[in-house]
Amino acid sequence: MSPNKTRYISARYVLVGGNLLKKGIVTVDPDGVIVNVEDTGGDLRESRCIEFFNGILIPGFVNCHCHLELSALKGTVPEKTGLPEFLAVMRDSSGYPKNIDSMVKADRAMYDQGIELCGDVCNSKDTFPVKTEGRVKYHNFIELFGSLPKVADARIADAMEIMAASAAASLPFSVTPHSVYSVSLPLMRKIKELGKDNVVSSIHFMESATEREYVNHRSGEMADSFRADGFFPEEGFGYEDHIAAIGEGITEDSNLILVHNTFVDSDTVFTMVKRPNTYWCLCPNSNLYIEGVLPPLKMLLDNGAEIVIGTDSLASNNRLSILEELKTLQQAFPELTVTRLVGWATINGARALCGDDQFGTIEAGKRPGLLLLEGMDLVNRRFLPGTTVRRIV
Repeated sequence: MSPNKTRYISARYVLVGGNLLKKGIVTVDPDGVIVNVEDTGGDLRESRCIEFFNGILIPGFVNCHCHLELSALKGTVPEKTGLPEFLAVMRDSSGYPKNIDSMVKADRAMYDQGIELCGDVCNSKDTFPVKTEGRVKYHNFIELFGSLPKVADARIADAMEIMAASAAASLPFSVTPHSVYSVSLPLMRKIKELGKDNVVSSIHFMESATEREYVNHRSGEMADSFRADGFFPEEGFGYEDHIAAIGEGITEDSNLILVHNTFVDSDTVFTMVKRPNTYWCLCPNSNLYIEGVLPPLKMLLDNGAEIVIGTDSLASNNRLSILEELKTLQQAFPELTVTRLVGWATINGARALCGDDQFGTIEAGKRPGLLLLEGMDLVNRRFLPGTTVRRIV
């Protein structure tokens, strides 16, 4: 099909507005913008101009949590050793050489796997040349950490330099704390002030069983690890718990993406879901890689949590594939439908990253990308182990 022509694309099913249209037709202009969506009622008449595919046509995926700059660390961290050990390895690897080729490869792999929009964590400006040349649209989360109050000013100065570089590269960005356990109260407050214009914020949240023990009581395995490496805040964090820390470090008016939630408790969820525009990002394959467990998804859903999906980094995942994340969730929670899972990975993610004007749904006027899910159980509308995704637009 000529790239300079309008395309008429159909499939066994087309995901529109949370529903599967049987043999719907999507008209796409040469720039990838959707012109029209037609519900044929399943009565698709043969036409030479219609491209028909045997699968489910969906909008492009949204990856709400990634670390592109860690791509060179694939395979260097042992699996299932727990978050404290993972963090120790990351600290030891802080001076690792930045391999631009690994970032380019990861960026291209995400695009090939159907990712259109990505929220990417940045501790440096190393990924910016890759992002400006690639085809995935990024929102940079310029991430700060520093558990010792004395480093707060230096961390802010570093962030301001990265912010300027992101702006110069025309890459949208937010300033965010790494996590509750790795950011002191003075730094939290400075991050909130620096990021007062954030449209979306992000923070690693309750990723480990020992994290709450460390934050609330300054004890446990994580406390021992931080103390051994000289990052233990002897004066305490300055806030009582995770909820209090969010209030100190996150702008109230911004969207908020809470990442991982592997060991979140029902009381915390009950409180946090009351905050408007809060999203709960699940990175199941990373959770299995680091801790060997999955988040309490049923409890999250019972409390009304809005779910989005992330891949995390190649330091804690074998692939940057949203489809593989969805397969893992469906295997663990077989009651989940394809439409619900895909909705988390498309429109929910687009809303969380404030990109739903262009991404997340197959809708006239948008440019979301079009993907084909192949090798599905089309009768029961479920993923199979061999299900793949192919980019159509």
